[in-house]
Amino acid sequence: MTREGHKITLPKEKVTQGLALAVLLLLMALAIAGPSGLLAWGENAHLLQQRQARITALMEERDALRNRVDLLDPAHADPDLVGEQLRQNFNVVHPDEVVLILDEQEK
Repeated sequence: MTREGHKITLPKEKVTQGLALAVLLLLMALAIAGPSGLLAWGENAHLLQQRQARITALMEERDALRNRVDLLDPAHADPDLVGEQLRQNFNVVHPDEVVLILDEQEK
């Protein structure tokens, strides 16, 4: 259906084109501002760096704890560490030892 070189569009075609345009605009908006869009990349990279730093700190803490557990192994315990644990947990001291109590501010 044409009238003097111009195509006459039917209302059904206009609705279909309008819906297609709306879907394309929605997809473009999600590609820019969505949860995995362009704007979220910087935030995700920052979060990744924070979490990698946290993982590194936790791995160092784990290694320190693993070393302490190895030193307290009943088969071959480190006598210095065992003595430290006894003094700290059970308040056990030798008769010739002197205990110095420091305030929290002095530490």
